Amino acid sequence: MAVVFEKPKGLTDAIMHYCPGCTHGIAHRLVAQALDDLDLTGGAVGVAPVGCAVFAYNYFNCDMIQAAHGRAPAVATGLKRADPERIVFTYQGDGDLAAIGTAETVQSAARGENITIIFINNAIYGMTGGQMAPTTLPGQVTQTSPYGRDVTRTGMPIRVCEMLATLESPAYLARVSVDSVQHIRAAQKAITKAFQYQNEGKGFSLVEVISTCPTNWGVTPQQALEWLRTDMLPYYPLGVFRDLFAEKKEG
Repeated sequence: MAVVFEKPKGLTDAIMHYCPGCTHGIAHRLVAQALDDLDLTGGAVGVAPVGCAVFAYNYFNCDMIQAAHGRAPAVATGLKRADPERIVFTYQGDGDLAAIGTAETVQSAARGENITIIFINNAIYGMTGGQMAPTTLPGQVTQTSPYGRDVTRTGMPIRVCEMLATLESPAYLARVSVDSVQHIRAAQKAITKAFQYQNEGKGFSLVEVISTCPTNWGVTPQQALEWLRTDMLPYYPLGVFRDLFAEKKEG
């Protein structure tokens, strides 16, 4: 009988600890599948900081390093410069990447470091109790914004891909979602391209994955998917914000 679907070799057999309805598991699979498809798993090194993905070393079947909160791009930069033949990626949430790690994210992109960042955006701090994150939507209720995010006091949410697209150095910036089969397939292509560009030495790449957090949103898994579609996607539109080499080819 032909095998039409199987677990990527890039994932271990460990049972994931994520909450029901959380889409971290889907994102993990897409990363592992991309590394497998490009035959890069054996030479890859992942960097995970503080957050829900803090135990990523249990799930990815490659070398993993733990970084301090927000410092994953800095650690990844050191790894890549010390061993350029390695495929180096970070796996970060929005509170980590766009709050305490904003400088590391922007500066690694500005330098065009040849690393890949997988950015999980679920509009909230997940592991630490559900407080407001830099990506929390206007009016969104969290543990620290019980009446909804007041943008007159806290500012507007940060659109990371749009911000980084103002820089000249990034090679590839894309925003994807994992709420449907169609979107998951598109996400797989984007993540694969990001790793392919790194393997070809083309520079910095970041893929933002719009994700769910049913537990801290206070909804069911199905309601979380619906809220992602009706509220998050209008504010965080999907698409490719920079494909430097495709732009050069077209030009």
